[in-house]
Amino acid sequence: MGTKRHHDKWLRDTETFALKGCFSMTELGHGSNVRGIETVTTYDLKAGEFVINTPCESAQKYWIGGAANHATHTVVFSQLNIDGVNQGVHAFIAQIRDEDGNISPNIRIADCGHKIGLNGVDNGRIWFDNLRIPRENLLNSVADVSPDGQYLSAIKDPDQRFAAFLSPLTSGRIIIATSAVFSSKVGLATSIRYSLSRRVFSATPNGPEVLLLDYPSHQRRLLPLLAKSYAMTFGGNYLKMIYVNRTPGSAKTLHVVSSAFKAIFTWHNMRTLQECREACGGQGFKTENKIGHMKGEFDVQSTFEGDNTVLMQQVCKALLSEYVAAKKKNKPFKGLGLEHMNGPVPVIPSNLTSSILRSSQFQMNAFCLRERDLLNRFAAEVSLYQSKGESKEHAFMLSYQLAEDLGRAFADRAILQTFIDAEANVTAGSLKNVLGLLRSMYALICLEEDAAFLRYGYLSTGNAAAVRKEVTKLCGELRPHALALVSSLGIPDAFLGPIAFNWIDANSWSSVKH
Repeated sequence: MGTKRHHDKWLRDTETFALKGCFSMTELGHGSNVRGIETVTTYDLKAGEFVINTPCESAQKYWIGGAANHATHTVVFSQLNIDGVNQGVHAFIAQIRDEDGNISPNIRIADCGHKIGLNGVDNGRIWFDNLRIPRENLLNSVADVSPDGQYLSAIKDPDQRFAAFLSPLTSGRIIIATSAVFSSKVGLATSIRYSLSRRVFSATPNGPEVLLLDYPSHQRRLLPLLAKSYAMTFGGNYLKMIYVNRTPGSAKTLHVVSSAFKAIFTWHNMRTLQECREACGGQGFKTENKIGHMKGEFDVQSTFEGDNTVLMQQVCKALLSEYVAAKKKNKPFKGLGLEHMNGPVPVIPSNLTSSILRSSQFQMNAFCLRERDLLNRFAAEVSLYQSKGESKEHAFMLSYQLAEDLGRAFADRAILQTFIDAEANVTAGSLKNVLGLLRSMYALICLEEDAAFLRYGYLSTGNAAAVRKEVTKLCGELRPHALALVSSLGIPDAFLGPIAFNWIDANSWSSVKH
């Protein structure tokens, strides 16, 4: 958010840890609504300084990682007030402790308290009491203030300027999204390996006990989640590449895809870890087996760096904007993967055979049909509310149920496309065959789990039953590959719980003595 003068002055010290930074955006009264934050910074023309103030209790900076005990400096997000005019949210560098750890004058700091996870992070609260900082401490990549108090920005539109201020935060969502997939893999690797060595009950009188993963019900619990984790790995790789190769023209795509994937991946992680915990029974409840502990540690991902529900609403707003622009200009859709809207409406066959269900073309057609229809429905509903006198914002709020369905449809289709693209780069053989099974499992489990396919009539009840039956068949076909699939994730043994290995030895009397 800064320019060369900030990089030259601050970056080396952050890398050597001479300067310990924290990030002060969220406030007690404002999290998702960054634009509404209440911290105020004014410019003192005579002194050539900015003055940062916390005007009320709801303006205290909250959940600031590293602030409670260690940070020496912070990037403060604040409303910028110049000559009585609010120029919107800007970011400033402020010192909150000296190098010996003493809290700076005009600063108050308190801990946020014990949390359900991540207690190794000292989340703190900060109050600013007319803290003075040099004018140069304004991070000025988007806007600046001259020594004589003139507000300067090449971006005149306040909405575009606000978006430019927040665009650097996209990297945070990408990190969260990909790390969520990683932790779901850790949980699956532990629980699937355990299910390949733990036996329970006998299928015949006096017969041997059966491996957990040989039960169809156990396969059904874990293998679809494994397929989803593979799919989201390809989605995460795609997201990282569009970030690395980003241009000003790709900013919208990056924002929309990162918002959708961050929400979908973190929701998937929470569901996966819970299922893995239960699938390991009492052993899953032990902290040493990692799964339950990870659930607590990663729970916060659903709400920080953007509340998931709010992020998905942003996705839908962007899709609606593309829809309105295309219709108004009578031009084809271009971007955000919406090009499929330009072609004929996909047709779902009345009789879904196994070969059709496993066809990537059928799978993509089904996903595109859902997204296309929901976008049309969403645009029509918002338009209807507006025709009745509702504002655009309120019309959008009232259409939230269609928005929820549309956001998921966009994300699922985008993820499936990355899977198909990755699969296309693999030459024919056993690896490609297994990837095909995983891709079909991912697509069909999405078809089965999203009620939208039945609610809006994309699938008949007979076809929905065929999908469910095919998922069961795919579970059986993936079962022989289960160990190879979790081993190929490349997770170091130290990241897995003891039950992923010899869980009897791990619980033996000798382990107690040692």
